[in-house]
Amino acid sequence: MARPEFGETWVYESIVGAVPGIDLSPRAAVVVQFALFEVGVLALAAAYGRWDAAVPGTAAVLVAAAGSAFMHAVAGRLRAVDLPEAYVRALFGSSVEVVLGLLAYVALLTYLFVLDPRSAPTLLPSLLGDPLPVPAVYLALLVCWDVCYRIGTAWWAAVVATWRSFTLDFDAEAAATLRRADRDTALFAALQLVLLPAVVDHPLLALALVGHVCATFLAIGLSLWGLRS
Repeated sequence: MARPEFGETWVYESIVGAVPGIDLSPRAAVVVQFALFEVGVLALAAAYGRWDAAVPGTAAVLVAAAGSAFMHAVAGRLRAVDLPEAYVRALFGSSVEVVLGLLAYVALLTYLFVLDPRSAPTLLPSLLGDPLPVPAVYLALLVCWDVCYRIGTAWWAAVVATWRSFTLDFDAEAAATLRRADRDTALFAALQLVLLPAVVDHPLLALALVGHVCATFLAIGLSLWGLRS
């Protein structure tokens, strides 16, 4: 099967497909992603004796890998039916999910390195130790970017879903496929709540996470209602 053309893929898919000499199936790509990050989490936990950080680290790796699986699953479903080009290009070709992920990541960094140090306990030292080990911080920030990108993707998928459900027309087959894609988006947003225990002592982060999930649910609920209408 031919690869989807530019404008019909998530940025993540384009990057994976552009790596020279590597041709992984979607499932294999997700497994490799999870394995590499998880090995890094466990190796650094062992090296620095921070096994209490391995649990939230594994939760973040799980969310990132699940986000990749979600993106592959939704894209595969949507490409299997005939959909309006305006919707396909808005969802896949605009790269807005990257912008939203970047905004979420910058907000997280601002919290971690500006707001959080002003009060105790601070998140990174409590998880990784003080002084902060450089390799562990590097991996943590890399995984955090992966998670933020997936959060941005889920939010953009929900926003575009609401727009297309109220502005575009679909036949029965397409509408059924879109409903399944919307449910996948809601399920992925719900999965992100596994990160809540790691930030429960940091109300601003906890509020942002729960607020994002609730907003995604609201957008998906509107989308599903629009499809029925």
